[in-house]
Amino acid sequence: MNSMKLCSVKLNDGFFMPVLGFGTSAPSKVAKSDVEEAVMKAIDVGYRHFDSAYFYLNEEEIGRAIRKKIADGSVTREDIFYTSKVWGTFFRPELVQTSLEMSLRKLQLSYVDLYLVHFPIPLKPGEELIPKDKHGEVIFDTVDFCSTWEAMERCKDLGLAKSIGVSNFNRKQLERILNKPGLKYKPVCNQVECHPYLNQSKLLQFCKSQDIVLTAYGALGSNSGKEWVSKDNPVLLEDPVLNAIAARHRRTPAQVALRYQLQRGVVPLAKSFNEKRIQENFQALDFQLTPEDMETLDGLNRNIRYFPDTPFSCHPDYPFFDEY
Repeated sequence: MNSMKLCSVKLNDGFFMPVLGFGTSAPSKVAKSDVEEAVMKAIDVGYRHFDSAYFYLNEEEIGRAIRKKIADGSVTREDIFYTSKVWGTFFRPELVQTSLEMSLRKLQLSYVDLYLVHFPIPLKPGEELIPKDKHGEVIFDTVDFCSTWEAMERCKDLGLAKSIGVSNFNRKQLERILNKPGLKYKPVCNQVECHPYLNQSKLLQFCKSQDIVLTAYGALGSNSGKEWVSKDNPVLLEDPVLNAIAARHRRTPAQVALRYQLQRGVVPLAKSFNEKRIQENFQALDFQLTPEDMETLDGLNRNIRYFPDTPFSCHPDYPFFDEY
């Protein structure tokens, strides 16, 4: 199962993405050294697809983990599929490449496999990740993300990113890029929150029709300890229906939640900093859910977002106003 080709999906630009990814965003209480250890353990288990971002502030540690595993002969750079993202403070076209080069310096890599527009909302450029005025209001910028996309295309042409895509875009926002005059490259993927309580079936259908891969973050739900996570949502992995299916297959609820996405053609990001669960989650690759299981899991959809509480919800382009 460690072969890239064996467990990969072909992107619309001809490159391949491993069908199960390892997510690395973490609450501030998780030590950066724990992220580094988790990435090394994940490589040992068989993960080859790693998802991070400028915003996560952990790219030095991830780069170090990848380089250590290359140095000890476990993998080559070509075995690894690494994703980073451009944050809203770098949306001005002249800043996009700068942002990517900053990430590459932290990683000590010469290219990323995938570079995403992190969120469809531009922020005032500067050092602050979330710039605010003296009243505590977020300061937005006036950049059209279609011009940001043109700078992303240049990064691909320069070989700094093999593939380019978006994250947290709804259908209308995707269409703005797809219908842009002079479009050179379509997004290869759209990474969004997606799990049995928010199965994104309409957005998934649209993405498939455009040959865009849907990548799922929050694929296991999320713990309420994370910033911006809704505190009063039900815990996905405690769902009785999910647990009944897991018991029938002698699997964990997390394995079933991941397998559900794999069988729908979604690329889920499994995230854990616990060695046992890192191993267990990878085993979502080696069993099958029945059509009846899939139908039952489809029925769990409640349009529950674990990540609704971002500070950008007052912006007119906030993507979650329009679920589709």
